[in-house]
Order: sequence, then C-alpha cells, then structure tokens
Amino acid sequence: MDIKAIVKLLRPKQWIKNFFIFAAIVFSGNFFNTHILYANVLTFILFCFTSSSIYVLNDIVDIEKDRCHPDKKNRPLPSGRVSKKQAIILDFFIVCAVLFFSYMYLSIKVSAILISYMLINVAYCFKLKNIVIIDVMVITFGFVLRVESGSLATGVQVSSWLFLCTILLSLFLALNKRKSEIITLKDKSGSHRKILEEYSVGMIDKMLTIVTPSILMAYCLYTFSSVQSKTMIFTIPFILYGIFRYEYLMDKKNIGGKPEDVFGKDKPFLINIVMWGISILAIIYFKL
Repeated sequence: MDIKAIVKLLRPKQWIKNFFIFAAIVFSGNFFNTHILYANVLTFILFCFTSSSIYVLNDIVDIEKDRCHPDKKNRPLPSGRVSKKQAIILDFFIVCAVLFFSYMYLSIKVSAILISYMLINVAYCFKLKNIVIIDVMVITFGFVLRVESGSLATGVQVSSWLFLCTILLSLFLALNKRKSEIITLKDKSGSHRKILEEYSVGMIDKMLTIVTPSILMAYCLYTFSSVQSKTMIFTIPFILYGIFRYEYLMDKKNIGGKPEDVFGKDKPFLINIVMWGISILAIIYFKL
C-alpha cells in the first residue's frame, strides 16, 4: 500500500478550511481555557477526517472524469496509485472512527453535526453538485456546520454577525472556485464538471459584486457590535486588503480556485492573515 498516496487522497492541505471551527472559542475570549480548548481541538481533528471521508467519496464518484482533468488526473485514484476497493475500505473505516470518537468524547450534538455534514455532502456528490447555485450553497452550508460544531463542542455562543461573515466568505470562495475551474478548463469545463455549463465568468462576476461588499459590511457590523468595538474597527483594513488581494490573485494568476494554494503560495496574503490574527488576539485577550 502506498502510504504517501493514501495521505494525499485525504487531502490534508484542505484541512485549513476546518480552522473555522475555532471561531467560537477565539472570538469569545476562551481560547486559553484548556478544558474548552481540548474539546475544540478534538472537534477540529474529527472534522478534518470527516471532510477527508467526503473527499475520498468524491474522488471515487468522479474517478473517470478526473482522468480527463489536467491536474486531477494525477490524484491517487485516477492515477491508479490507490485502488477503488482500498479507497472504499478506507472511507468506511474513517466514518466509523469519527462517529465513535465524537459520541464517546464529545457529545451527541457534535455527532449530529458531523452526520449532517456527511449526509449533505453525500447528496452533493451524487446529485446536488449538478444543480446550479445549490451546489455553491451546499459548500457554504459546510462552513456554517464547521462553526456550529465548534460552538456546540465548547458550549460557547457565536455572534450572529460572525455566522453571516462565515456564510458570505464561504460563498465568495465557492464562487471563485467555479470561476477558476471555468477559466482553467475552458471548452472542456462541461465534460469535466457538468454544472460548469450552467455558469459563466460574467455570471459569477455579477454574483461576486453582491457577495464581496457584503462580506466587508457584515464584518464591519460585527466589529461595531462587539464588546471591543472601539478597537476592533482597526482590523477592518486587514479584511479589505484580504478581499482585494484574493481578487487580484484570481484575476492575474488564477489561483483563487484553491484557497489552500493562496495561503501556501502568496506571502502578502499570508502575512495579512497573520497580522489580522495577531491583532484579533491582542484586542480580545490583552484588551488593547
């Protein structure tokens, strides 16, 4: 068995999306509460493997289409480094392990969130990914479940404005992913992913003109309504720069289709995120 191929099949690079799980504990000022942090970290780990189980399932379903994709043909399943049978067994084992540990060490509510994530994404793999607009909304719902799982695991409430920010930001990422696929695949986009026939770059750009300013507005309203509103407003420029930089990378380099690539390959974007994180921690935990 090719261990490196198995690890790649799980797509650990995409686990970065699961950091949304820490939203509740970070923004509530409870990050240094070790008991709560333990539950949050465990939830993060279980959600990573939950999302990996969906990635494996998606690769199993799309194995033939991926062989026609310029990049995806090199993935473990389409390339033959991992057999379809091995992938099915691995997926079954992951799902069983996730449900066992979530029920035993967290709560039935967290287990319910994980099950909901699995079910909605199974529906996505087989049907919903071929329904225009619904496909990107399902991706968005997945991020909402991430935030909610962190909230339920720790017993910490999340601001309604932060939930709205999560919805809009994930929709922004999903739309840019579709845009990137259309640009990359060009005339072959429909043969690789049927739903891409229903989209166009112009249509997605019109959607982004609604979503993009809404992200900034929702974040501004969150800062205005927060306990530390007088200083939280100084974090707004980081969000504004992040949005502009992401759009620049999409337009000039077409790497916005994979958020993990943006974090890993673009230093200005990464530095901006780190500075935003430091400023949030300084304001919330050191009362600046």
